[in-house]
Amino acid sequence: MQSSKFPDSFLWGGAIAANQAEGAYRENGKGIATVDVIPYGKDRLNVKLGNEPHLTIDPEVFYPSHEAIDFYHRYKEDIALLAEMGFKVFRTSIAWSRIFPQGDEAEPNQQGIQFYKDLFNECRKYNIEPLVTLCHFDIPMNLVEKYGSWRNRKVVDFFMNYATTCFTEFNGLVKYWLTFNEINILLHIPFTGAGLIFKEGDNKQQIKYQAGHHQLIASALATKKAHEINANNQVGCMLAGGDFYPYSCDPNDVWSAIEQNRENLLFIDVQSRGYYPSYAARFFSEQNIQIHQEPEDAEILKNTVDFISFSYYSSRCAKANMSDENVSVTNLINTVPNPYIKISEWGWGIDPKGLRITMNTIFDRYQKPLFLVENGLGANDELTGEGTVEDDYRIAYLRDHIHEMGEAIKDGVPIIGYTTWGCIDLVSASTGEMSKRYGFIYVDRDNQGHGTLTRTRKKSFYWYQKVIASNGSDLS
Repeated sequence: MQSSKFPDSFLWGGAIAANQAEGAYRENGKGIATVDVIPYGKDRLNVKLGNEPHLTIDPEVFYPSHEAIDFYHRYKEDIALLAEMGFKVFRTSIAWSRIFPQGDEAEPNQQGIQFYKDLFNECRKYNIEPLVTLCHFDIPMNLVEKYGSWRNRKVVDFFMNYATTCFTEFNGLVKYWLTFNEINILLHIPFTGAGLIFKEGDNKQQIKYQAGHHQLIASALATKKAHEINANNQVGCMLAGGDFYPYSCDPNDVWSAIEQNRENLLFIDVQSRGYYPSYAARFFSEQNIQIHQEPEDAEILKNTVDFISFSYYSSRCAKANMSDENVSVTNLINTVPNPYIKISEWGWGIDPKGLRITMNTIFDRYQKPLFLVENGLGANDELTGEGTVEDDYRIAYLRDHIHEMGEAIKDGVPIIGYTTWGCIDLVSASTGEMSKRYGFIYVDRDNQGHGTLTRTRKKSFYWYQKVIASNGSDLS
């Protein structure tokens, strides 16, 4: 495998999310967030879909986010391990309810602010650049119960108070910001993505896209505010990425792939271009969707992002007739299984070439720098008797994807950096499992929350250390 030349300024690192790692869900004034009421087990998906209200915490039920991997208390140990690998960037998120426990307060929780100042200073101590997501699938539950979450325009103002507080309090500590994690996922798991709960008879499409519009307005206003507070701030949007391939050369399959890609990219079109794309009008009309906009919205949306960030785990396939008989679910998005690629233990397609294809597609469409902020392999790792994990399968997965990312750079695609998902084992957002591990660092914890939480370096830890030290030239 021929190595590629990565830019000297390329940011190598890894990513986690507050709600999947921090734990300490009620400590130092933190309020309850949506993720804190999503249980582990058979009811998890229905709650995430917004079909089953689950607004209170049942003491008989296990909630993975409550302790997670206890990053809140162990962040110094964990950041030191990331620094040992040579990280240039560390992506994490701020828990909104740690800063504004109810979401609608006028003044922030100073203990929450202090925690993140300490965390970002710890990163800076090792010359690690924080990359920070403002809203990563966790919304204060008070905003859900009192206002209906993002279906209510008032939440835009609450988010702006929160975002402005973060930009001000962490000014000089954080340069790279993301507004909403995988904004398009609210179309697939609405409670997770936007705190939406549905009642019988609701026009779900109307509610989801109206909530999405409110998030787009909030993102544009936050982008404008970040630039006003510090002109050096760089703000990105975030897409759950992966191109849809036509299942065949049947023109109907080709058109289906175009439609699926448009649905996936609609919100990013707005955040990157500053207006709704022309194809949206027909889609909204045929879906009986009427987006309520204020007179100033068109001007607000012109505050576009500086770069496009995205996750990539697999590509997808689309055909004209997609049904329960021929569709599988990859990262919560329906796809026709692709016979030309392998699949992971959790049924996700493994398609490194698809990363190069996706990167070229996104850059061709937007002409903005890209930042790959999630990529990784969820696998059932086992500790050996020698106290390590021989995760050659993860090394192979990452090696192939990094190679294709290098090929995209040769294609002329500008890429700021690369953060592998779950650089330290954490709670799976999709299933709530710990057994679905992504990290370079093994965390002793099982699916029921038992374990010592001891951290152990995997084989991939030393491999990625070598990749970073060679700036991507040594993938062996």
